[in-house]
Amino acid sequence: MTTDLVLPSPDEALAVLDKLADILMVLSDVASGDYSPRLDSALPDSHPLGALFLGINEMIESLDAERKRGALYQQELEEKLSTIEAQRLAIRELSTPIMEVWDGILCLPIVGVMDSARSADMTEALLRMVVEKKALCTILDITGIEVMDTRTADHFIRMAKSVQLLGADCVLTGLNPGIAQTIVHMGVDMGDVVTYRSLRDALQEYMSGPVKKSRKRQK
Repeated sequence: MTTDLVLPSPDEALAVLDKLADILMVLSDVASGDYSPRLDSALPDSHPLGALFLGINEMIESLDAERKRGALYQQELEEKLSTIEAQRLAIRELSTPIMEVWDGILCLPIVGVMDSARSADMTEALLRMVVEKKALCTILDITGIEVMDTRTADHFIRMAKSVQLLGADCVLTGLNPGIAQTIVHMGVDMGDVVTYRSLRDALQEYMSGPVKKSRKRQK
């Protein structure tokens, strides 16, 4: 038994080619990021091309929905990252509360752990304030630090030397007995850094008269 092959008429073949061209154009738009085009077919869903058109339209709608969800997620993520960055900047500013306690006298109370990143931020902020306020003296108050290691002491020495290069004095206040003994045991050379027992002592010294460029280290 043989089956006769029925070839489409020229008009039908042209119609099929036109619909295939429509598919290619729509898919090209989708590939370029435009999910708005849809295939319009008067053919029933039972027709092979009608079913193909329906399937492509459903695929485009699904891709468009995923794209919108992705864009919404990206927006929410950017907003959260922006909030985190704002909080980080706020914490950074709170961790370096530089105060002008008197004309030409800056005070930086330090609390918590000193690391390289925090030391760099503090030094940058302090030097900027020294130049901006034309400060003659900066006071680093470490009353809030309970433990000091070699690296932490080195941070303060570098900070003091940086301030001194700008022509201002830099003194250290608030050393407790434990930290003083630790510095001695570690053999850290702090001969270039003037120290005072308390912030009050330093303020009395620098507010009582003109700021001098050289002072003897307090015993």
